[in-house]
Amino acid sequence: MGKLFLVPTPIGNLEDMTLRAIRILKEADVILAEDTRTSGKLLQHYEITTPMLSHHMHNEHKTVDALVKRMKTGETMALISDAGTPAISDPGFLLTRACVENGIAVDCLPGATAFVPALVNSGLPNDKFVFEGFLPLKKGRHTRLKLLAEETRTIIFYESPHKLLKTLGNFVEYFGAERLVSVSRELTKLYEETIRGTTAEVLKHYTEKPPKGEIVIVVAGKK
Repeated sequence: MGKLFLVPTPIGNLEDMTLRAIRILKEADVILAEDTRTSGKLLQHYEITTPMLSHHMHNEHKTVDALVKRMKTGETMALISDAGTPAISDPGFLLTRACVENGIAVDCLPGATAFVPALVNSGLPNDKFVFEGFLPLKKGRHTRLKLLAEETRTIIFYESPHKLLKTLGNFVEYFGAERLVSVSRELTKLYEETIRGTTAEVLKHYTEKPPKGEIVIVVAGKK
């Protein structure tokens, strides 16, 4: 039997790559990459020459069986996403589940993931929290927001910059204008920033100053 390694990659700053992650990527028989062009830059930086295969949300359903068969013959594979930990709002769950069902060992390395630093530096309670990832775009969005309005734990969301204003507007509507929120963007990068305040205040800030970059939203739970 081979083995599957889930290997976190930096969310921005290349120095956040761990020594173990570099070693595993060099030793693996093949690297499964969400975008081979994006990952190619990372591999080149660390002089990793392991061959890559494309494995992303649009083809993972079709490729899982073939990858499992290869691992059954002894191949070791390392799965990476464009940034952060695989399977956290990125491909990885389907292949991991298939490996578990087929008795193939799975090892997830600790490493970078965007929501942890965003939660910790938000100043909001982090002893109990719920990770929501991306909200539904249309179907189910109203139902989800209505349910989360009653959530007492801190809530974490991922969002794209061009949908941030809509989402913050939804938070004002469903959670109330005084609910505390923290928006972190470009984490670990040169222009990293975190804006904290009420939902109304943070919405006003980004209405006047349109956001750029990857975004994590942390919302206080209902009191």
